Amino acid sequence: MGLYSAVAFFLLCSASLPSSGDGGEVLVFPVDGSHWINMKILLEALHSQGHQITVLRSSTSWYVSEFSPCYTSITIPQEQPQNIESQEFMTSFLKRSMVIRQNQGSLWAFFEFYRNTFNLFGENQQTVAKLVANIFENKTLMKELEDTGYDLVLTDPAFPAGALVAHYLKLPLVFNVRWILSGEAHFAIAPSPLSYIPVVFSYYSDKMDFLQRLGNIIYHSMLVYMYHHVTNPPYQSVCEHYFGHNVSTMSLIQAADLWLMRVDFTFEFPRPTMPNVIYIGGFQGKPSKPLPSDLEGFLQSSGEHGVIVMTLGTLLSDLGPDISETIASAFASLPQKVLWRHLGERPVTLGNNTMLVEWLPQNDILSHPKTRVFVTHGGTNGLYEAIYHAVPVLGIPLIFDQYDNMVRMKARGVAEIVEVTTMDVKSLTSALKNILDPTKPYKQNMIKLSELHHDKPMKPIDSAVFWMEYVMRHKGAAHLRTESYKLPWYAYHNVDVIAVLMAFALSIIAFIWVFCSCLIRLLIKTKKSKLE
Repeated sequence: MGLYSAVAFFLLCSASLPSSGDGGEVLVFPVDGSHWINMKILLEALHSQGHQITVLRSSTSWYVSEFSPCYTSITIPQEQPQNIESQEFMTSFLKRSMVIRQNQGSLWAFFEFYRNTFNLFGENQQTVAKLVANIFENKTLMKELEDTGYDLVLTDPAFPAGALVAHYLKLPLVFNVRWILSGEAHFAIAPSPLSYIPVVFSYYSDKMDFLQRLGNIIYHSMLVYMYHHVTNPPYQSVCEHYFGHNVSTMSLIQAADLWLMRVDFTFEFPRPTMPNVIYIGGFQGKPSKPLPSDLEGFLQSSGEHGVIVMTLGTLLSDLGPDISETIASAFASLPQKVLWRHLGERPVTLGNNTMLVEWLPQNDILSHPKTRVFVTHGGTNGLYEAIYHAVPVLGIPLIFDQYDNMVRMKARGVAEIVEVTTMDVKSLTSALKNILDPTKPYKQNMIKLSELHHDKPMKPIDSAVFWMEYVMRHKGAAHLRTESYKLPWYAYHNVDVIAVLMAFALSIIAFIWVFCSCLIRLLIKTKKSKLE
């Protein structure tokens, strides 16, 4: 009986382990930088379910490691690295952006902002498009990819190289997405009225007055220009060369089977959506782990005042000595302890209450009961961790979508924003004290937002895995995808129908006009003849 129980127990345990034989084959084409951080989480989740993962990476990749227990990699030679892979270039880009923002409101600043942004995006897209062409020209590699028998391609369409590869290999396509070539991803597939859906770089909420709605249309027009003249042309050339003139980059993006959207509606403003959009906002959230003893001791030493945590991400952690001195002086005036991820020179005005670190376990610190405020640049990953652990936020947005992210947090009543170009000790201190004030609703609002975020039938990461496996099981999800992208623009907007109806209406009006004119002339003629 004992032997039988042991064998049964062994068989039960064996059956519960993921089997690589039952798993699928997933080809991943990631975007480097912070986008890789959340993509890696999805890969780890897929790997834990027994799926075999292959990652296409460039030889210049900064974040994407060549070796990992979760995936095998194929390294594509690349002579020129992307700009976003260079901390030196991104620091220069930030400095230029801050100079432009100092003149915010002027016509010069408006056009310089977009020129600076277009230069960055244009160079990166050209580099990635060239990488895709090199992949297609490598016949040995393409034969290997075709023979492997992948079940789907998982990619981030901010750089849509993966969409082109999926089309070449005729594989189902899944996006880990928030941004595409032309801006926010919803605009490519879902109705997006500009009257209440703000576009990126507008810094508007979903409550816009007349002038803001006018501005929203102008900002949207700049994104349309960027797509047609800056970001799309390199990929369109690749499409036309390998797929023919009838295939466009946007059509390949719109044909994706599944969109794993990295937001949810506790963060994003309500808007129309589509059946193949799955919201996985906060999928990176997870319970905390114990802190190292030195950090735990520092947090516990804060007493009743608690701790302020500050980090501006990996790429843009050093804002220069002047801004660092301003931040250090503001922190020094507060009774709270401060844990600050700082990579530049040690500020002269640094207070005894502040600890500088080169790295910190952000998720674990945000979950700590002593943490009172999270000071951040406004990256989506960090904001969702703050929502997950119910920590109010002070945003110092720097570039890209960070200001728009903070506008959403402020609209929820859980954050304040400080403009980095006009920030001084007084304004930063005032904002921090405002959030820390127990009579203000920031903490209560964040607790409520966190409860809404957690109140779901399935964890976001489990939902992401389920739907990717759904696509594998059914060889795609075409039944969830609208076919509207195959319509020409005039058919999509019913311009042809409206034109026919207007022509019909005008014809009737013209007929009535002619008929009435003839009738009047006839009556006049008859009357004249009677008088004669």
